[in-house]
Amino acid sequence: MQLKSVRVQNYRSIDDSGVVPIDDITCMVGKNEAGKTAFLQALHLLNPLNPINGKTKYDDVMDYPSKRFSAYKKVREDKPANVVTAVFELTDDEIGKIEEALGAGVMTSRKVTVTKGYSGTTYYTSSSDVQVAIAHLTTSVEAPDQHKKTIKEATSEDELIAALRAVDEPHSSVTDLLEEVTGWREQTLSLHILKTYLAPWLPRFFYFSDYSTMKGRVSLPDLKAKEAAGTLSESDKTFLSLLETVDADLGDFEQVDFEALTRELEGAANGITEDAFTYWRQNPGLRVTIQMSQGNPSDPAPLNTGPVVNVRIYNPKHAVTVPFDERSRGFVWFFSFYAYFSNLKADHNRDTILLLDEPGLSLHASGQADVLNFIEDKLAPSNQVVYTTHSPFLIDTQRIDRVRTVQDLDDAGTTVSADAFRSDRDTVFPLQTALGYDLAQTLFVGPHCLLVEGPSDYIYLQLLSQACESDGRAGLDPRWVVTPVGGADKVSTFVSLLGANKLNVAVLIDANPRDQQRIKSLQQNGHLGANSLIQVSEFVSGSEADLEDLFDPSFYCKLVTGAYAGDLPKAGLKVGSLSSQAPRITARVEHYFKANSVAGGRLNHYRPSAYFLSEQSKLLPGLSSGTLDRASELFKRVNACLAS
Repeated sequence: MQLKSVRVQNYRSIDDSGVVPIDDITCMVGKNEAGKTAFLQALHLLNPLNPINGKTKYDDVMDYPSKRFSAYKKVREDKPANVVTAVFELTDDEIGKIEEALGAGVMTSRKVTVTKGYSGTTYYTSSSDVQVAIAHLTTSVEAPDQHKKTIKEATSEDELIAALRAVDEPHSSVTDLLEEVTGWREQTLSLHILKTYLAPWLPRFFYFSDYSTMKGRVSLPDLKAKEAAGTLSESDKTFLSLLETVDADLGDFEQVDFEALTRELEGAANGITEDAFTYWRQNPGLRVTIQMSQGNPSDPAPLNTGPVVNVRIYNPKHAVTVPFDERSRGFVWFFSFYAYFSNLKADHNRDTILLLDEPGLSLHASGQADVLNFIEDKLAPSNQVVYTTHSPFLIDTQRIDRVRTVQDLDDAGTTVSADAFRSDRDTVFPLQTALGYDLAQTLFVGPHCLLVEGPSDYIYLQLLSQACESDGRAGLDPRWVVTPVGGADKVSTFVSLLGANKLNVAVLIDANPRDQQRIKSLQQNGHLGANSLIQVSEFVSGSEADLEDLFDPSFYCKLVTGAYAGDLPKAGLKVGSLSSQAPRITARVEHYFKANSVAGGRLNHYRPSAYFLSEQSKLLPGLSSGTLDRASELFKRVNACLAS
């Protein structure tokens, strides 16, 4: 059965999502808190494969929209509300199996509608022809002619039963058919088809989010206790999936050769890693190692009780291992998903539909492109996939038809639309950005190319231009095709490539000591005009500057706080906490991250820009006039290169 459409009602922020078409791959785009996760979780509970934190059914006290609950609770006992209405389509193979048993044409429609809500009962609606089934089943009945005619002319289950019972000294074919059809008497043919075919074929829904990523250190006694109590977290289940790939369980650590099991686990981990590296191209030399240790009494519970499994990542480039969950969160997500996905128990009777909540959220833009390839090439051939995102780099611009926009309207709650460009500006902005970036990647769509170092610069320019224009200031001329090149070291290559195609090329580059020689080289080799090389330091005080230095330091700290809310102290990052005297704000934040072991001591420049993008409606009004002044002067300088 293939999922064709979904409608979610009466669930958290969703009063009525509307009917949402579902493809082989469906991308749901929207701001944070728009209701994307609520939609996935409601759909997941239609037939969950992996309970989320133990949840297997709808709970109207917790899930029914709170603003309407006081009225609903008066009628909920008599009229429990529906939550999900899903329309599926039977495949050719499934139709063939039903027709083999009940006759060609017995199903008058391939459509099967499945509804489930707070009653906990799953309802099926399908269309079948009982007369076709009777004609097929009575073909081989052996009975006297006068009875055979009555049997074949029956138009309902009751008429058929009466005709079969009227046969004197019935043949076994009559008694067998009577037994089968009598079994329908309380069900009807439709219910017989439901119980025999449709219910066993209803696809399972597998939900995976950032909370499912595996931990780097696991206390086996603690994990065993949680398994017995039924309180395993999603990350615990991912670790157990890794064990199950080698047919191991927690008891094996007490009963078998400890070293042999460790080697077997490392082999399984490396097999998963090799498979993942088909798509993970950010650092293909990484390897997973597994070590065992006793609990350290000075460690926080439960790691103070051993044995403890330590999953670590070996980086041959630096010849060092680091704890698994302190490694790049992108790789952690990839590996964790593979470990869980690789061990999903196959069910040959039904499909599994994958629900991925913000996959690859912390990945660099090129890593997010890897996730798209992973979904398209690895997952979609055998599973339908529905995923959510607010990143422009996780939208396949060649398949805009797969995009569904999600927005939370004041008077209607969360709604989902297949008409992507009819949503509000903030919701559709990632889609517009994706399309703009796709154009930029082609390089030759227009005569004017502005090269920037990375995708964060691209996002900041778009948002700052939007803010300046809204304030009546100069923004970036729309004739520019902004192209992130992936670092200052690639600028000269791109300049040479584009210059050879007689395009007008300008370069906006961050200014710091390591780039000075590259800048001089670009100026000397004649590939750029005298005014076409623009340094951010021209618009801020100091000789070193990144594009982030156009913002007030307090504003950039707000972006970092939002992007790293789970890693920073509750109060967030404040300018006063930055002890470094480095001129660039990013360098000062990087120093703080290292000194305080935040996010493994590394600042991902893309994450604050992605947070700014997703929360732009709240953050853009907070830009200071000084920031807008600096940005507007930069845009004037860049736009002047059009005239020259």
